[in-house]
Amino acid sequence: MNGHHDAIPAIDLFAGAGGLSLGAALAGLDVRLMVDNDDAACDTLRANSRRHTGVVLEADISGLDGKTLRTRAGLTRDDPLIIVGGAPCQPFSKAAYWTDPGEDARYRRARSRGEDAAKPMPILHAKPDSRRSLVAEYWRLVEETQADAFLFENVPSILHPRNRVVVDGLVASATSAGYCVRVVKANAADFGVAQRRQRVFVLGSRRRRPHVPAATHAVRARQGGGLPPAVTAGAAISHLDRPRFAEPEEVVEGRWAQHLAEIPPGSNYKFHTEWAGHPEPTFVAETRFWNSLPKLSPDLPSWTIAASPGPWTGPFHWRSRRLRTTEMAALQSFPADYRFAGSRRERVRQIGNAVPPRLAAHMAAAVAATFGGDPAPAADLLAATCAG
Repeated sequence: MNGHHDAIPAIDLFAGAGGLSLGAALAGLDVRLMVDNDDAACDTLRANSRRHTGVVLEADISGLDGKTLRTRAGLTRDDPLIIVGGAPCQPFSKAAYWTDPGEDARYRRARSRGEDAAKPMPILHAKPDSRRSLVAEYWRLVEETQADAFLFENVPSILHPRNRVVVDGLVASATSAGYCVRVVKANAADFGVAQRRQRVFVLGSRRRRPHVPAATHAVRARQGGGLPPAVTAGAAISHLDRPRFAEPEEVVEGRWAQHLAEIPPGSNYKFHTEWAGHPEPTFVAETRFWNSLPKLSPDLPSWTIAASPGPWTGPFHWRSRRLRTTEMAALQSFPADYRFAGSRRERVRQIGNAVPPRLAAHMAAAVAATFGGDPAPAADLLAATCAG
């Protein structure tokens, strides 16, 4: 869909492995330029030139200006433009405050034991992190390019009290500049992605307020409404459970290997706790992140794919092995033929940091619809995707 002369041009800042660019293309946008400062991610974009026909610019956006972006994208000052992008999420992730200073963890642990505990006060101050300023850099380039519309993406914890000021500042700046803005919190599983991955989108347009994309799948039976059920992990990756897709790193050995083998599909470390009724508990509930020893169920959507998994951070396959990178990509709704550059660690990081293309397509379509006409039909977006 890229390269159509009548498509709305787009520039992707923080392009990463290209999930948002793929989604924008599925929504009918012409992604002219993709910017990222990570060499492995840029290699991935170049390796998929059949899908990414725009220019790949390996650069730090802090050193760019709006005129340069339009020039590199082959756009004049008067051409329409949509800026898309998601600044690095690490400064806003739940891990940034769940363990700092530990009061939230203690509260959850006490509640799991049935004890009375006072809920801790929200943490309103942010830990220093230079990456937080990249949201301001993103907005600066939206203004300098005089973009007609924009799409910003990040983790749901960007709405936590310590981070909310960042979103509120972005919305206030955009509103003052004449954009009609909508904040959308979405679960990827509601849009046909085989993964329960929540994300926040800030959608803005000078033309009219973007609509809230309607779910295409029902994660829970009570959602009903005639929607098909959520795509399960089994449906997305069972075809990859073959020897030819195997990776040496998938073998699980070491301290908790037997614990992982005993955990039933759909559960995590809590299986080995008194809270779950284990006769010989090893762990205490709510003392670890949810992604400690989580095992996929083939009958449910996956847990969130992590960008920096440790040796016991999942999700793990229901066969008690680590997921293959091909499986992670499929759970993110990347095309079956999509290539990721770099070592396994680099591929996992790129996949885990990506916006699921199928989810991105619906958000990009909502922004594109403000330019006139109806939003792209959900059925069309589903037909165009991805997972092979």
